[in-house]
Amino acid sequence: MAARLHRFLLLTVLLLLIGGASSAGDVVAAGNGKVRMELYYESLCPDSVQFMVDSLARVLKDGLLDAVDLTLVPYGNAKVGAHGAIRCQHGPDECLLNTVEACAIDAWPNVTVHFGFINCVEELAMEYKHRDWQSCFHKQGLHPKPVMECYKSEHGHKLSLKYGRQTDALVPRHTSVPWVVVDGKPLYDDFGDFVAYICKAYKGHPPKIC
Repeated sequence: MAARLHRFLLLTVLLLLIGGASSAGDVVAAGNGKVRMELYYESLCPDSVQFMVDSLARVLKDGLLDAVDLTLVPYGNAKVGAHGAIRCQHGPDECLLNTVEACAIDAWPNVTVHFGFINCVEELAMEYKHRDWQSCFHKQGLHPKPVMECYKSEHGHKLSLKYGRQTDALVPRHTSVPWVVVDGKPLYDDFGDFVAYICKAYKGHPPKIC
């Protein structure tokens, strides 16, 4: 009787271990399903603006977002000077918009929401109307308060510094913007073909754009 009980307990433990391993594997697979893509850019760089408006918008329009875990990093070639002051390649307006876009990402973590707002701002930048950026709140149906309070505060500055550290930590270091990284690998001058790299790396059912 004791021997049969011992065998039963061993079998129960073995089944639990197998089941736990299977569940853990399922969780890992689900969490790693999408292809990571990071875009390091600056808000008033002509090449960044064109890439955002003319190319990256397809992520939303053609269903690529189902295959992509997209991260936007608005900082680019900015530099941190004395006492944490940030100097941007295209002047104070770019620093302001970099911070505004960082605040949008912070206020609305859903990529569909913050990308919609940021893309609206970049469309204005393409038309040399970037100082009308606040109109994007109304156009996107978003309440301005969280972003307005953020970019005017120390919190907005801290977000920009965070993105600066993230950009400066790139290996290899970025040499231009936009700087696109897919699945951990920089695309260098081939960033215009980012869709092909994503489709190749994605292991699930390919979205229609692929």
